[in-house]
Amino acid sequence: MVYSLAASTLTVAAPLGCDGSSAEGVEPTAAQTGVPSDVLATGTDEEMLVLEVTAANRIVVRLPRVEVGQGITTAVAMMIAEELDARLADVDIPLAEARTKGNQYTGGSNSVSSLYGPARALAATARAKLVTAASRRWHLPPRLLRTRDTMVIAPDGRSASFGSLTEAAARIHRPAVSTEPKPASRHRVIGRPTTRIDARDIVTGKARYAGDLSVAGAKPTVVARPPTLGGKIVSVDDRAARAMAGVHAVVRIPGGVAVVADSFHHAFKARDALRITWAPGPLAALSDAAIRARLRAAVPPLGTPLLGTRQVTGEFEFAFVSHAPMEVLTAVADVRAERAEIWFASQTPMDARDSIASAIGLPASKVRVHVMRGGGSFGRRLNYDAAIEAALISKAAHRPVKLMWSRNDDIRHGRMRPASHHRIRASHAGGRVVAFTHMMASVSESYEKSGAVVQDGEAGAAVQGGESGAAVHGGIKTAAVAAGPLPSDSGLYNFGRVSGDSGSVELAMPLGAWRSVDSGTMRTAEEIVVDEIAASLGEDAVAFRRTTLRSKAVRAVLDKVATAGHWGRDMPAGQAQGVAVHEEYGSCVACLVEIDVTDPKEPRVTRVVMAADVGTAVNPRGLEAQLMGTAIDGISTVLRAGLHIDRGAVREGSFADFHYARQRHAPLRFEAHIMPSAADPSGAGELGVPAAAGAVANAYARATGTRPRRFPINF
Repeated sequence: MVYSLAASTLTVAAPLGCDGSSAEGVEPTAAQTGVPSDVLATGTDEEMLVLEVTAANRIVVRLPRVEVGQGITTAVAMMIAEELDARLADVDIPLAEARTKGNQYTGGSNSVSSLYGPARALAATARAKLVTAASRRWHLPPRLLRTRDTMVIAPDGRSASFGSLTEAAARIHRPAVSTEPKPASRHRVIGRPTTRIDARDIVTGKARYAGDLSVAGAKPTVVARPPTLGGKIVSVDDRAARAMAGVHAVVRIPGGVAVVADSFHHAFKARDALRITWAPGPLAALSDAAIRARLRAAVPPLGTPLLGTRQVTGEFEFAFVSHAPMEVLTAVADVRAERAEIWFASQTPMDARDSIASAIGLPASKVRVHVMRGGGSFGRRLNYDAAIEAALISKAAHRPVKLMWSRNDDIRHGRMRPASHHRIRASHAGGRVVAFTHMMASVSESYEKSGAVVQDGEAGAAVQGGESGAAVHGGIKTAAVAAGPLPSDSGLYNFGRVSGDSGSVELAMPLGAWRSVDSGTMRTAEEIVVDEIAASLGEDAVAFRRTTLRSKAVRAVLDKVATAGHWGRDMPAGQAQGVAVHEEYGSCVACLVEIDVTDPKEPRVTRVVMAADVGTAVNPRGLEAQLMGTAIDGISTVLRAGLHIDRGAVREGSFADFHYARQRHAPLRFEAHIMPSAADPSGAGELGVPAAAGAVANAYARATGTRPRRFPINF
């Protein structure tokens, strides 16, 4: 359902992530609204996706999501332009501030799918009102009018811009033409590869991030942090720092000591002049080996295999991984006695506002959160550590601040993907798999929420049955579900009795959801085992998958990459192909990789072929970019990038030692095939990570004749 809002220009809104009935209201008086009483007023910006046609002929949609490089603003602009018959260049997609209700969550690969219906309905209604307004102006039947290039056009060639019609359209309650969105057969914008609407602004520096803001009086700020995770201040001598030129304030916060100065250069110099004695954090006695041992011990037992079967088994270890978005965390905060304003990129601005308000002792209604674009996220901006710190510093320093976490800050003290250990067993008999069990354990993210008393950095290693996040993300649907077998119709493959369970090791570490969440590790391990099952049965890896996959759609993407990538072609010694598939978010993907390991110290993925079925691809070029990014994630986390823990501290501190793939590690050839579909869009942003990682691991195994078990392989 689409509503009209009280305004002097055409402004319509669609409920988003809330009960539509809550948007219904009564028509206010002209005295209440300041606009004529024949403008229907129902609903508010708080709970709506809102579209306005301005007198300047701009189409403005305030988007309750954050743009972090995934291209959501372009995708929504395409939806709006399609249904309005507007020029894409005439559509503006500013980011909405934090609201008090509705759905403002950016994550779970659901932004395009959740916005597709409301955005198109919104624009279709606006178009119908504009056409009706033009028909009344020209005294022509509306069926004779058409729309194009942000105009309504009459049969005799007369035209009127949407902006010139917006005031009249705002007064129309019942349009004289259909408000239904177009059928896919009439799409001219949706489905066409399109360059991002913000691409030029990004490459020319016009696009503004939090670090680019010039909020009155906001001074650059950095924080001195402990050498170990969770370390505490024993004493601080800040006399030298306070005496330095350009320093405005030195304040303590829970995470360390903040310095506020005229420039980041002054702030870093003063930070380094601080004399701080630190007490070690709760993990000071722990390093990688001990954490891996505890994870291994926390994995539930596989149990007894079925009688009369042969086994294929594997144990897999995955390291901690930093999100490391290219734009470091930055937040601007202006906290006063009675109110506060914060500017930062957030995937969860409503939760952030409430947490910031609690931290600084203000009602949430007095905290205003401006959502900025982010330079990458991969799940990092689901958390809002920097924003809370900025608010606390601003309150203590009695002035606005611009806080920046350095790259070192975020890698050594920021959120990370949990380390995990996986134990898998496949049982086969008579040439087919009759049982598949996946047990796993990961470092728990719940220690902060559970309120558990942490001693020596550990709240205990416990096997936990029942559901967890992993249950949502496992493609074979094994780990982190109720102990015992799943129904035989569950899962990606026809593998008979599919079962799994999970354990955890609760450590006082800053953990967070990383792109693809649990699937990035679980499904990588599973796809490696699928290759090994095929080898045990003497079958080709692609042929085996084709005969055991349940879904026609997954078989179709697998066939596509096998054909496009010339699966099985002869390759020189030291080079090989690998393949993997994944199904999630209502979508599916396959990946074929070619790797060259002739230099064992520098394995190089030379080619990646991916195929995805995501329903309607609103912007195929954006989807291709997403898949390319997931390929780089797979290459990085399998071959190169991870974090070590040394005596309670993260060893890595920058891209010099956190070895994420660089341009020289990117595939020489990349191609993405988007499967045609008439279905509504489904999830795509995280989809490709497990398939890419699995394909890289399988290619490496075939090229080296080894069975990789620890990732990244250089750990």
